[in-house]
Amino acid sequence: MRIGRREFIRTGAAAMATLAAPAVLGQGRPRVVVIGAGAGGATAARYMAKDSNGALAVTLVEENELYHTCFHSNLYLGGFKSYEEITHRYDALTSRYGIELVRARATHIDRDKREVVLGDGRRLPYDRLVVSPGIDLKYDSVPGWSKAAEETMPHGWKPGAQTQLIKRKLDAVPNGGTIVMIAPPNPYRCPPGPYERVSMFAHVLKSSGRGDARIVILDPKENFSKQGVFQEGWERHYGRMVEWLGPKVHDGIKSVDPATNTVVTGFETYRDCALVNVIPAQMAGEIARSAGLAPAGGYCAIDPATMKSTADANIHVLGDASIAGDMPKSAFAANSQAKVVAMVVRAELAGARSFPPRYLNTCWSLIETDDAIKVGGRYEPRGGRIAAVETFVSQNGETPDLRKQNGAENLGWYAAITADMFA
Repeated sequence: MRIGRREFIRTGAAAMATLAAPAVLGQGRPRVVVIGAGAGGATAARYMAKDSNGALAVTLVEENELYHTCFHSNLYLGGFKSYEEITHRYDALTSRYGIELVRARATHIDRDKREVVLGDGRRLPYDRLVVSPGIDLKYDSVPGWSKAAEETMPHGWKPGAQTQLIKRKLDAVPNGGTIVMIAPPNPYRCPPGPYERVSMFAHVLKSSGRGDARIVILDPKENFSKQGVFQEGWERHYGRMVEWLGPKVHDGIKSVDPATNTVVTGFETYRDCALVNVIPAQMAGEIARSAGLAPAGGYCAIDPATMKSTADANIHVLGDASIAGDMPKSAFAANSQAKVVAMVVRAELAGARSFPPRYLNTCWSLIETDDAIKVGGRYEPRGGRIAAVETFVSQNGETPDLRKQNGAENLGWYAAITADMFA
């Protein structure tokens, strides 16, 4: 199963688009508020506004002026994309589709009054709310690490300044220096992401004459996404530069010391590291947790057919903050879920047609120039959860032409999804 740019747009339109609403329920337009303008929120807002032909009043709440994609930020680290290429604006959503963009932080959801409270005290009433806040980091999940320590031992798992900081530190790694990555436990945003990042670290070091550098991955998991093809690729392209250690080998992270760039495990102590990349445990964004949509430290339970919160039928939760069954936390998944949510909202508030929900996901990863791998599948609501009905993953021994084609698909998908999000 191959999903390229054209297939991505065609599938989204055919499976999720609905006819324009024949009438607006009630006297005024139903009000839909969307919190978070990433791959989930921006897509949901656009499809609700575009396909309802003005039948819905859509407000998008986003505190940031620019959107930096976490997806393909690894390609920026590897030198395959510029920072400008992963930076996007929201202007077209307002100018083309009449979406009201409120640039503010949503601090509270008053579920009884159906209002979103903003940081400046304003209240936005809603008939339906879509929550797509992404993830928050668990700063206490790695002993010795903290919010302050991220400036020394960056995570880079929220795009923007952290991505640029990792790039600067990577460029400063000396030949013979050591990079330590502390990988996150499940579930987390972008399952293959840490390992593509390691590939990009290795690419930059090798191509700049620093082939004697060492990259150590300390993983709390017994296995990881696309493990076999990643490890085969690391050995083929980078020799012994990359070393992956599972929990039975490193015996756990005992402590980190940002002052000395030291990582202590039950197996070995890594001192004076040139770069320590800490990717901690994660949870749903704070606005979802404070609203009671997710337990403390957890993610949001949803109805698999509608992405409605099991705690409140007037609220949909999508993207990384949701518990989406077999679907991974990825931009592709959030975009697919957003189209289902837009369909459901249009059907229930504006009388549009609806169809059985279908979900898609593909995650591409670049190991080296012209060597890209992928994993993904199709998903449907089954047995009270979103279940995989078809899956695929790259295999060892694939031809160079196929791997190069995967890379072209990846670039095409990025162009397609950012157009789908931001018009």
